[in-house]
Amino acid sequence: MLPPVRAIQAFEAIVRCGSVAAAADELGVSSGAISQQLHKIEHELGVKLLKRDGRSLTLTSWGRIYYEQVRTAFDELRRGQHRLQIARARTGIAISAPPSLAIWLQRPILQWSSANPAVSLRMIGSEREPALLDESIDFRLCYGTDARRYDRFSELFRDAVVPACSPEFLRDHPVKSEGDVLSHPLIEIAWENRHRPPPSWADWAWSVGLSPPRQSSQLTFSLAGAAIDAAQDGGGFVLGQVSIIAEHVRRGRLAVPVNRPLNLPESYFLAWERDTLDRPICADFRNALIAAGRQQQELSAGSEMPPSKRA
Repeated sequence: MLPPVRAIQAFEAIVRCGSVAAAADELGVSSGAISQQLHKIEHELGVKLLKRDGRSLTLTSWGRIYYEQVRTAFDELRRGQHRLQIARARTGIAISAPPSLAIWLQRPILQWSSANPAVSLRMIGSEREPALLDESIDFRLCYGTDARRYDRFSELFRDAVVPACSPEFLRDHPVKSEGDVLSHPLIEIAWENRHRPPPSWADWAWSVGLSPPRQSSQLTFSLAGAAIDAAQDGGGFVLGQVSIIAEHVRRGRLAVPVNRPLNLPESYFLAWERDTLDRPICADFRNALIAAGRQQQELSAGSEMPPSKRA
């Protein structure tokens, strides 16, 4: 049977604050009341937890063993209270996602925000997987096995890549077949090692029944967004993810002369903590993103790129 909680609280406060008087000030009681609770817990446990050393109190060997566990428990309680206070004070929604997917997120976020103008939305672009509760983030859009870090997650879509380049580059480097693409300058994307790599140009060549390109890519980027920027600037062809380049194609910044898609090895997921959906606006927002993910899945699976604007 545990000692009374007030007695445990008094013992923890004495050790943490350094004296009976300081513990009494923190807990808003008299020093005599704190001393009484200390005697009570020592009586309940049958051991001395503190010994007087001059004017100060120090832990006995029994006290050190007990305090380690008590401190951990109270730290967890304080952390839980802090998280609860943050959650109660939060009125908006925060979502974290890899920077490369910010373009894809714009449409569903703007549509949802238009229907819910009273709710503030905060978008955080980061390759790092955040601690959602500690960083006051409601949702994380993540790739592949990273979703397993979180309490809850749901698949959004599995993306595909297609060869894309700038319209100006295409005018100077005409393409009539898949082989023509492989004969032009190619931009490669190499992700961080924690992910399964995205399709390479060799993978794409095999998927269309051709041998891998003989020349190695002169440009390689770890971030898909940087590789796509290089393609827009005329650096060559990039295997662009449909979810990322669709808006660029729609606006005439990129062209897809050969629409031969190749799937990514893993899917994108939406992740959240178990209590997030207790807030109705979060549940509604999640449903909206999952619906947008289903639409993207249809687009990526068929790779029906939107029509380009004419320059």
